[in-house]
Amino acid sequence: METSIQAGGSAPRVSDGFRWTQLAVGVLCMVMIANLQYGWTFFVPDIQKKFGWDRAAIQWAFTLFVLFETWLVPIEGWFVDKYGPRLVVMFGGVLCGVGWVINGYADSLSQFYLGQIIAGIGAGAVYGTCVGNALKWFPDKRGLAAGITAAGFGAGSALTVAPIQSMIANSGFQAAFINFGIGQAVIILIAAFFLLGPKAGQVPAPIVNSAIIQSRRNYSPTEVLKQPIFWLMYLMFVAVGAGGLMVTANLKPIAADFGIDKLDVTLVGLTMTTVTFAATIDRILNGLTRPFFGWISDKIGRENTMFIAFGFEGVGIYMLYLYGHDPVMFVILTGLVFFAWGEIYSLFPSTCTDTFGSKFAATNAGLLYTAKGTAALLVPFANILQQSSGSWDGVFLVAAGANIAASLLAIGVLKPWRRSIVANARAETQPTPSVAAV
Repeated sequence: METSIQAGGSAPRVSDGFRWTQLAVGVLCMVMIANLQYGWTFFVPDIQKKFGWDRAAIQWAFTLFVLFETWLVPIEGWFVDKYGPRLVVMFGGVLCGVGWVINGYADSLSQFYLGQIIAGIGAGAVYGTCVGNALKWFPDKRGLAAGITAAGFGAGSALTVAPIQSMIANSGFQAAFINFGIGQAVIILIAAFFLLGPKAGQVPAPIVNSAIIQSRRNYSPTEVLKQPIFWLMYLMFVAVGAGGLMVTANLKPIAADFGIDKLDVTLVGLTMTTVTFAATIDRILNGLTRPFFGWISDKIGRENTMFIAFGFEGVGIYMLYLYGHDPVMFVILTGLVFFAWGEIYSLFPSTCTDTFGSKFAATNAGLLYTAKGTAALLVPFANILQQSSGSWDGVFLVAAGANIAASLLAIGVLKPWRRSIVANARAETQPTPSVAAV
């Protein structure tokens, strides 16, 4: 069983084609878990209609999914760093299927919570493994590789938006949970057989340029948790992640509250209902943004890219607050919001690995990824705020402000601080020159 380790010199370099094949397998696995998060919004109205539960109570199932998807990733990442990716992804695939099958038979909130917890553990195992593996295979294109892999998760559900809604409408949401759950799990299990982690010497050295600040020191997970700059990145991740998760979980309920969910929208020659159009466009753009901004960050630097993207996200959410009641603007603006949100899943893992080294990339990036779970805790409170005020306005304004604050922190605090830390680490690891005797 292979151990995923940093390049050192014991094995010959593999071809770029082999590395891209590994990346493609990881993307396929990510596509298969995408519906577990991005498909949930289609089930909420039918679950509420069938059982009559409060929407905020139902959305705790989504929050539990994200919590268990994220907060266990460091443990799963440890197994990946030690034993390789294959077994972890197989384990995750089985749990993804089991979780959705439980949802298909659930008739109580506690059963939905259990199903989402199990599915979350499985999705986290697949997600953390595939992103961590991409970071290791591509130290020379870290932002792009992490972005392409994360794109599978962001855009993976785009093609199944209509099929899932159709099965829910024609066969019931239970059948959709069971059939899609089993089908996705089977494909993950098959793909996992082809996943490998890089051995020492098989990958090129990290890139060196003025825009990309990369450490030559490998920090252990316990060391990372003691670094204040890690917690700054964590805070920024939560600030940006919360707004996107709120829209992800509530896309259909928001449109329904606006009274536009079933209205037809025609754009670029296509006509769909507002929710179907928005969900399809959102998932495509949410996928494209990850490699796009990852590639941009490889060129101009991580923090500069964060400043642009997070600021764009803040403006997009504010525009949604102003003009989201119009169905055409709802489709366009939610697309812009997702385009400016999804890049956190390429920028933060690559920034984390740039700062703390790639030997423990899966574990350390997993520690940072738990910020997504922390952000998910805010989703039910968004519903509570909306229900208490009777409007989504307050939720939109808070989310917009948080994104603007994160963009300013990226350029004003994170960038100079990280440059200083990496420079100090390089100085510590450089050998002291010998002094000639006088």
